[in-house]
Amino acid sequence: MTSSITRPGREPSVVVRRATARDARRLTRIVRGSRAYEGRYAEMVAGYRVGPDYIAAHEVFVAVDRTDDRVLGFYALLVAAAELDLMFVADAAQGLGIGRVLIAHMRAEARRAGLDRVRVVSHPPAEGFYRSMGAVRTGTAPARPPAVAWDRPELEFAVPPAA
Repeated sequence: MTSSITRPGREPSVVVRRATARDARRLTRIVRGSRAYEGRYAEMVAGYRVGPDYIAAHEVFVAVDRTDDRVLGFYALLVAAAELDLMFVADAAQGLGIGRVLIAHMRAEARRAGLDRVRVVSHPPAEGFYRSMGAVRTGTAPARPPAVAWDRPELEFAVPPAA
């Protein structure tokens, strides 16, 4: 499935497509360069890598600028676990509706896979975004030092059947 968005008077023109191994470095740069992971959160992504092996093993989709194939954001849906594992929008692309497009695409992919809900263990600053997209808080995932030194909100997206 592909989704697209064109905002009147504003580029980029966006298409969502399946990630390929060739996207791995770009996805890693988005994760490691994210302003959302500055300060106390920086350690978590410092050595993080989205490798070709991860892309091959999971449902990873990228939002790209249709004109130059620039990666604007991505997400990974773990179908067996019914979980949104990763979701990032490049800092330069924030505020353009890319996150909204990715969430809509993720829900459509979850529906296609037969899921009725998708769990999200959120980066604390991203909770408001997920809630604004319709996710409901279901609990708190406790810290797991040294990998994750802070509690994280757990949320869930309902995935209604197709109309």
